[in-house]
Amino acid sequence: MIQSDQVLITGGSGFIASHCMAGLLKKGYRVKASLRSLHRIPEVKEFLSVAGVTNFEPLSFVQADLSDAAAWKTAAEGCRYVIHTASPTPNFIAKHEDEYIVPAVNGVMHVLRAAKAAGVERVVLTSAFGAICYGTDRKRPYTEEDWTDLSKDIPAYQRSKTMAEKAAWEYVNGEGKGLELAVVNPVGVLGPVLGADYSHSIQFISQMLNGQLKGVPRIKSVYVDVRDVADLHIKAMTHPEARGQRFLATSGESVSLLDIATILRSALGNKAAKVPKKEVPNWILRLVGLFNPKVKMILPHLGMVKDASHEKATRLLNWHPTTNKEAIVATAESLIRLGLVK
Repeated sequence: MIQSDQVLITGGSGFIASHCMAGLLKKGYRVKASLRSLHRIPEVKEFLSVAGVTNFEPLSFVQADLSDAAAWKTAAEGCRYVIHTASPTPNFIAKHEDEYIVPAVNGVMHVLRAAKAAGVERVVLTSAFGAICYGTDRKRPYTEEDWTDLSKDIPAYQRSKTMAEKAAWEYVNGEGKGLELAVVNPVGVLGPVLGADYSHSIQFISQMLNGQLKGVPRIKSVYVDVRDVADLHIKAMTHPEARGQRFLATSGESVSLLDIATILRSALGNKAAKVPKKEVPNWILRLVGLFNPKVKMILPHLGMVKDASHEKATRLLNWHPTTNKEAIVATAESLIRLGLVK
């Protein structure tokens, strides 16, 4: 049975967006997904099929780009809710930080203004842990009360997410008053991939399984399963307690890349034969980073340990994420199942 409520999902081909769409469709919502190019419709439908969607009747598509204000006005029409996941991702190397910041901030403003004009009830914004934890060094787990310190030297992607979220809160507390906003701040996103388009956090697991890494960087991070991220977006979309709140999406304590490698070998046996067993010294990575832009991007993370708490989402929204191990194993099994491991 199709509900009357329609939800606009921006960036419909994205990893988090696809899982949000699958969750909404299974719950009976009508979903309108924005894409930069409608040529990707068959690919997105294939993602959703892998996620278990069988009925595509409640699904429609609209073409919209983060830079095009007019397109978002059309996209938001007839929607009760908006889930705004679209944002430049760290899968490309920017020549200037504005390549991240300008589309991220402008995109948020275009979507919020369009939502307000269309009479949308609530927007759920996909922000990031990067808007919470950079430029500071907390010994306790980070919470939603924390913000990245933009006065410090912050990587472009994390700066863009922080500035976009701040712009969103400023808008709904001022010019856009009356439009409800809730924000989800995911940490590193793992979980079942639906195709070759997945989160940058999963690239390390893919590289481990493919034998592309002889050793892993000394990085310790917090992670969350994408299915839990989608569930939190949907809870934040409708729950009365979520209005005006931000929610950290994290499964629990941080784990190192070496911990992840150990979990992969233990769970997958021979399928994890190429997974490395050692860490790479920081000095080697810093040396390689002088010549390799992709390695340079991970240098700020070396030696960093940042834990985060999901207490607020659990308390207010009854959200209970799966464990790190479950997310890691589900990621690897999906990569293998879809033939994305060589």
